[in-house]
Amino acid sequence: MVKVTLKDGVYWVGVVDWNIRDFHGYITRRGSSYNAYLITDEKTALVDTVKGAFCNELIEHISEYTSLDKLDYIVVNHVEMDHSSSLPTIAKIAKNAKIFASARGKEELIKHYGAEFERVEIVKSGDTVKLGKKTLTFLEAPMLHWPDSMFTYLVEDKILMPNDAFGQHLASSERFDDEVDEKVLMEEAVTYYANILTPFAPLIVKKIEEVVEMKLPIDMIAPSHGIIWRKDPMKIVNAYLDWCTGKITKH
Repeated sequence: MVKVTLKDGVYWVGVVDWNIRDFHGYITRRGSSYNAYLITDEKTALVDTVKGAFCNELIEHISEYTSLDKLDYIVVNHVEMDHSSSLPTIAKIAKNAKIFASARGKEELIKHYGAEFERVEIVKSGDTVKLGKKTLTFLEAPMLHWPDSMFTYLVEDKILMPNDAFGQHLASSERFDDEVDEKVLMEEAVTYYANILTPFAPLIVKKIEEVVEMKLPIDMIAPSHGIIWRKDPMKIVNAYLDWCTGKITKH
């Protein structure tokens, strides 16, 4: 594994799916990735997991940095199977880890995976978890694109982890926007938006306005699929605002 560092103590531990060609009924001709993020401090947190078929890879990647049984926290931003179907295995190994999800997220975890997930702790917008020098804060984002969806924000490092928002289905050996072809990246970003998020355009605008009102500085946007935005993270935010309001612009 080539180690991928977002910032000091923050690592990509996801997997690349080079072969997927159909996702939610549309063609993913360039594959995809399932992104998960590990944050190490006095406490260690895993933000999201991956599709179950890739669970062993996720375990290998996490193990590059820490033992799974030493995980303190697991954050579930979204329960859809491509992000959560490794969770039962991870939770069994990291049996002492606290699991955080939205209220609807907890309901869905229990529905999907059973009574074991009664132990999930519910978080709501504005709740925080201290890891040591680093702090996680949560922002509920219902219907972006499921009722359970939420964002996780790493305060000190200014990293937004919005799960299915701002992603793309794009498999790559590179992980960041300044390492890939910009034209390809934006082509896949708009295709992803059109197929996954178009029905929720008014909610997206409202959620972006809410984030702006919170005055959260954002150095990086780390979605659950595809490439991480670090060169100019507001590029994709502004593009979403254009797409949501029907503007046709060149990005």
